[in-house]
Amino acid sequence: MKRRDFSRMAASSALLASLAPVMVQAQGKKPVPGTDYQVLDPRAPVEAPAGKIEVVEFFWYNCPHCATLEPTLNEWVKRLPKDVAFRRVPRRFADGEVPQQQLYYALESMGLVDKLHAKVFAAVHGERRNLNRPEAIADWVAAQGVDRAKFMGQFSSFSVVTKATKAAQLQNAYRVDGVPALGVAGRFLTDGQMAGSNERALQVVESLIADVRAGR
Repeated sequence: MKRRDFSRMAASSALLASLAPVMVQAQGKKPVPGTDYQVLDPRAPVEAPAGKIEVVEFFWYNCPHCATLEPTLNEWVKRLPKDVAFRRVPRRFADGEVPQQQLYYALESMGLVDKLHAKVFAAVHGERRNLNRPEAIADWVAAQGVDRAKFMGQFSSFSVVTKATKAAQLQNAYRVDGVPALGVAGRFLTDGQMAGSNERALQVVESLIADVRAGR
């Protein structure tokens, strides 16, 4: 979703889930800087340790394209090489989106991302649940069998609030203006609109990973 509009089409998850990552070179022409992806100057900060190539997905729970991409992205992440460190970053374009950032980081702090991340998308887009307010979020999380008090303690914690603030800073450093978007090594940013589809955006990321690994 763009700041003013949704980003263009998400690729069919049924098709993409059956596809293993394939390098862009095998699919056609090499990605073009300024067209298929942006080169960042200055670079964005990274958290991955030395020897690891960081890939960041910027997302928003209310974004239907992020929801559509999620199953495919999960399968893609499972096949990433061991020298790639992947992490998710919830975006913030307005103050009203902070609660969903805190939702994600609270789940992360409790070790519940694998269990509930996809279920949040399903609740928002399948069940049409409004999870924009802390109270609504707490009600939904409790319905999933999570201790409400413990969750809200994490939700409002200094650590989670700080992570949400840093996420917004990283989003700005990458110059994200729509989601889903993918950052690579603090150096590159691509999304479905630049690459032509979210399917090809993943392929562009694979090509950029190879460039970083080769020292280019």
